[in-house]
Amino acid sequence: MDCHAHAPRMRSRLTLMLTAMVAALLSVVSWSGTAVAHGSVIDPASRNYGCWLRWGSDFQNPAMAQQDPMCWQAWNADPNGMWNWNGLYRNGSGGNFQAAVPNGQLCSGGRTEGGRYNALDAVGPWKTTDIGATFDVKLYDQASHGADYFLVYVTRQGFDPTTQPLTWNDLQMVARTGRYAPSQNYTIPVSTSGYSGRHVVYTIWQASHMDQTYFLCSDVNFR
Repeated sequence: MDCHAHAPRMRSRLTLMLTAMVAALLSVVSWSGTAVAHGSVIDPASRNYGCWLRWGSDFQNPAMAQQDPMCWQAWNADPNGMWNWNGLYRNGSGGNFQAAVPNGQLCSGGRTEGGRYNALDAVGPWKTTDIGATFDVKLYDQASHGADYFLVYVTRQGFDPTTQPLTWNDLQMVARTGRYAPSQNYTIPVSTSGYSGRHVVYTIWQASHMDQTYFLCSDVNFR
């Protein structure tokens, strides 16, 4: 038997095995980083969490362009904005949120992470969640950071998120909480009056483990 004849095939198999091992390792690192990452509002779903929830297993489906055009433009702009639905935060805001996050960029948290979340500021017909005057904001905190507080706002009556960029002056505070102990699930009860039709619920989560703030847009329809 000519051992030299088998050498190329053995090297090829070894290369394939090493490539597969590296790919598997990178996959584990990537998913473990996500699994212990941060969090988002899951009900009413934040923009990128909703896009991931509806299309994460089918994000290349061209039907999205007609069925869910705002998610379509977001996936095409930067898929990482949806894969990393739990990472939309800023560090070091010092509570001065209006200085940290410019008007027109509220849904991207001031376009954090090198512009990963830019598409979330796009004006248009984002999918909505139906809610009543009294509702709960439910937030999932994967890393159990806890909260110094939550601030919940609703856009003023007459504001149209399908045609207008979101500014600080468009928001009306409807809830401010105290501290929440570290957990993975938080519920913020909200009671409102006078709202009808399409709005944005804007949630600010000030995490407890460091000066880390999450800025989260949820599109809703008041029944």
